[in-house]
Amino acid sequence: MNTIRNKTSILFIATALLALLLGMIFGILSGLQYILPEFIKEILPFNSLRPFHVTSVIAWIILCAVGGIYYYLPNSEALRLYSARLLQIHYFLFLIIGLAVYYSYFTGDFGGKEYLEFPPYLMLPILFGWLLFGINYYKTMVGKIRNWPVYYWMWGTGIIFMTYHLSEAYLWLHPEIKNNFIKSLAIQWKAGGSFVGSWNMLVYGTAIYLMAKIKGDDSIGRNRKSFFFYFLGLTNLMFGWAHHIYIVPTAPWVRYVAYGISMTEWIILFHMLYEWKKSLPEETKIKNLLPYKFLVMADVWVFLNLILALLFSIPAINFFTHGTHITVAHSMGTTIGINTTILLASVLYIITKNKPDINLSFISKGFRIFNVSLLLFWLCLLAAGVKRSHWMYFTKGIPFSEMQSQSHWIYVAFLLFGTGIFIGLLVITLPVLKTIITTYNLKGINENEHP
Repeated sequence: MNTIRNKTSILFIATALLALLLGMIFGILSGLQYILPEFIKEILPFNSLRPFHVTSVIAWIILCAVGGIYYYLPNSEALRLYSARLLQIHYFLFLIIGLAVYYSYFTGDFGGKEYLEFPPYLMLPILFGWLLFGINYYKTMVGKIRNWPVYYWMWGTGIIFMTYHLSEAYLWLHPEIKNNFIKSLAIQWKAGGSFVGSWNMLVYGTAIYLMAKIKGDDSIGRNRKSFFFYFLGLTNLMFGWAHHIYIVPTAPWVRYVAYGISMTEWIILFHMLYEWKKSLPEETKIKNLLPYKFLVMADVWVFLNLILALLFSIPAINFFTHGTHITVAHSMGTTIGINTTILLASVLYIITKNKPDINLSFISKGFRIFNVSLLLFWLCLLAAGVKRSHWMYFTKGIPFSEMQSQSHWIYVAFLLFGTGIFIGLLVITLPVLKTIITTYNLKGINENEHP
């Protein structure tokens, strides 16, 4: 396996891991402000910490998924990446824009909306980066491979829809939409929901790729069930966002369609992971122990989040949960429980292939700390959400400050277990980052990487 050829893709992954750790640090600082409202308020108020946290976690998901795709393409079916130069430009463009986004948050220069709270002009180079990725991906793939397995379709679809929905997210700048609150809100949530659906295409495609490669059975990516999952995920990407806007006065059929399809893709993903786990020979599990364990844990989190999501996709329940920590629990269960465990499985698959003697026992300890802490953290969010919903709809005359005071110990536990997640991730990622630095000698881009 030519590690030099994949150096820039490894830079994507290393930067993603750093973004993950930064996101956790910003999350812990946010949790501290729940308990101690004046904590570093003058330097980093909560309205800055939250976008720092959200953007860092999104950067982790996207950079790791993109880096994995860039890495896997030249290592599957003897493909040659169309342009290593475009890959390098893509990486450094995203790195510079990321630093610019952080600077804008630190200086209080906002201007965007949910998920994308940085000034709108920074979206232009981001879109250019996705255009470069799309060119590199399709020029590498089209005409080179016939009968694409499903993960190639998922990656290609994710790139196209990511570019489209990131553009759509800024339609609110048009005066006709900006001056119509209902239209602006509906488009904002449509674009945001489909933005998540687009990165899910990249992440879930990676999950199926890993399942196929670990088992050594490419039929996993070519059978009817996999393609049914792909089209179901595509339907969710296009229409599932509508379950976010039950409170918006839209046409009734939009709500019915959203309710009918909102969480169906997770059922298929759960089934595929379960069947794959059951059919995997024991020696294969041992050979790929850490990637296997993370994929199995992703399956557990699909199951837990599926139950929660199906419940609050029911409009009558959604009325009480919308805007509470229950929605945050759903988000955390997805981004950390599902996406992060799949992506960590991807990172560990790559690392163990290149460095088989990496300290697995140390990472296994981090795995246990991470998962126990995440479950308890998730339960704390549910408890806080129930408390807030009860205050919003079933109590009268109790001020918000009193409700927050009554929830103090929930927030303390929330912070404690969030710190546990960070410690677990730190124990997992530090050996990985050390291995990346020593194995790939990341002091620059080797000229051999150029086509």
